[in-house]
Amino acid sequence: MRSNFGSNNWVSDPFKTFYPMAVRLRLQRHGKKGKAFYHLVAADARAKRDGRYIEKLGTYNPNTNPATIEVVHDRALHWLQVGAEPSDTARAILKYTGAIYHNHLLNGVKKGALTEAEAQKRFDAWYNEKEAKIQAKRDGLSAETEKALKDRMAAEKKLNDDRAAALAAAASELAAEAEAAAAEAVAAEAGEAGEAGEEVAEEAPAAEAEAAEEAPAAEAEAVAEEAPAAEAVEEAPEAEAAEEAPEAEAAEEAPEAEAAEEAPEAEAAEEEKKDDAE
Repeated sequence: MRSNFGSNNWVSDPFKTFYPMAVRLRLQRHGKKGKAFYHLVAADARAKRDGRYIEKLGTYNPNTNPATIEVVHDRALHWLQVGAEPSDTARAILKYTGAIYHNHLLNGVKKGALTEAEAQKRFDAWYNEKEAKIQAKRDGLSAETEKALKDRMAAEKKLNDDRAAALAAAASELAAEAEAAAAEAVAAEAGEAGEAGEEVAEEAPAAEAEAAEEAPAAEAEAVAEEAPAAEAVEEAPEAEAAEEAPEAEAAEEAPEAEAAEEAPEAEAAEEEKKDDAE
C-alpha cells in the first residue's frame, strides 16, 4: 500500500470502491494497569487503536508532574501540513508543544499573510515563552515538593518531641508515684512501730504493777524459806564450836606437855654450864 500525501492519489482496495485513506494522529496505550503511558502515532483511521501505525511521532507520560511529553516537531508538523487529523488528546498535546501554532503560521505564509522569517520569529518567541512557563511550573513544583518535605519532617520532629515529652512526663509520674508509695510504706512502718511502742509502754506499767504486787508475796515466801535455813546456820556454828572445843583444849595441853618435856633439858644444860664454870 502506498500513499502520496498532499496529492489526489487514491488508495486501491480490491474489495471496495476506490477511496482516499484518512490518516489520523492519535495515541496508542502502553504500560501496565494503573501506570499507562502512550505513544503518539500517525495511523490509518481504520486501524485498531493499538494496532498497526504508519509512524511514531512521540511519547506522552501522564504519571509525572508535570506530564512528560516528547514530540518530533518536524514530523508532527509534516503530518499536519498534509492534512492528517489529530484526535482530541493528540491535538491538546500538539498545542502544548507548539506544533498546531507552527502549522497555523505556515498556513499564513502560504496565503501570503506573512513571510516565513516572520513566522519563524513569532514561533520562536512563543516557544521561548512557553518553555519559561514550563520551567517556572517545574521550579514551583520542586519548591512545593521541598516545602512539603520540610513540613512533613518538621511535623514528624514535632510528633517525636511530643512523644518524648509524653514519655518523660509518664516516667516522672511513675517515679513520683513510686516515691509516694515508698513514703507511705515508711510512714506505715513508723506508725506500726509507734503503735507497738505505745502497747509496750502501756504494758510496762501493768507489768511493774504486777511485779510490785508479786514482790511482797515473793519476799514473804523467801523470808519464810530462809528462816529455817538461818536457824540451821546458827546451829551449825554452835555444833562446829562444840566440835572444835576439845581440839582447842588438846592444842592447849600439847604446848604444856612440850614445855614440860623441854624443862628438864633446860635444867640439864644449865647444870653443864655451871660445871664448866667451876
